[in-house]
Amino acid sequence: MSRVSMAFRCFFGLLFTGKLPGKATDFLSEDARRALPAPSDADAGDDVSGDDVSGDSHGGRADKAKADDAKADKGKGKGKADSGRADKDKGKGKGKGKGKGDSGRADKGKAKDADEEAKPTPAPVRPAAPSPARQAAAAEYHTEGALAFLALLQREGRLVDFLQEDIDDYDDADVGAAVRNIHRDLRKVLGAHFQIEPVMPGEEGDDVTVPKGFDPGEIRLAGEVEGEPPFKGVLQHHGWRVVEVSLPTFTEGVDRHVVAPAEVEVS
Repeated sequence: MSRVSMAFRCFFGLLFTGKLPGKATDFLSEDARRALPAPSDADAGDDVSGDDVSGDSHGGRADKAKADDAKADKGKGKGKADSGRADKDKGKGKGKGKGKGDSGRADKGKAKDADEEAKPTPAPVRPAAPSPARQAAAAEYHTEGALAFLALLQREGRLVDFLQEDIDDYDDADVGAAVRNIHRDLRKVLGAHFQIEPVMPGEEGDDVTVPKGFDPGEIRLAGEVEGEPPFKGVLQHHGWRVVEVSLPTFTEGVDRHVVAPAEVEVS
């Protein structure tokens, strides 16, 4: 056996058993061997061949390495299993959280709908009634407009004079002559201050149809009216509608109730 092999045997023997192999003394000098104590039975029993010690030591290390690898693999497998269970639990928790979120939103939506249904329907907003002072001012304005127009008709066509005159004692020829002049003057006033058009086109006596949804303020039905429109009938009067009005400006400080002032010729 070479010294190198014996050196390895001595190294591993001391490492694993704490003793040197018995054949290590073969490499000592005679003086060194004589100086060594006599080996005991236990030391002899422990003196095994270098190949056995080396083989056992290598096998032990191999087995230990395998055991450590097995433990490491087992630990990795356990870690993966724990990670898998953690991911699974996390997924479950996320699913539960999402489900709770959806349920919460649904409950919130239902609560909102319930609140809207519980709210009373607001009453329709009606315009505030005008104050008594405003009503009086509007009535006064309308009155002044009517009086001003009546004064205009009196001034241009002497309408008030004609209507206030008792014509029963006059012959028809005399009345006809007077009416012709009044008609001409009044028509002139009407054309100058009002643009007027018929409500329904056509001449009196024409067949007409009253459409569905007509305005009763524009068309007045007469005769036997039954059922729902449209109605067919004969036009008795086409009516009049004012399209545009152009009255003179009111003068402040004038009493509108005086439609025609008295006239005095001073001598």
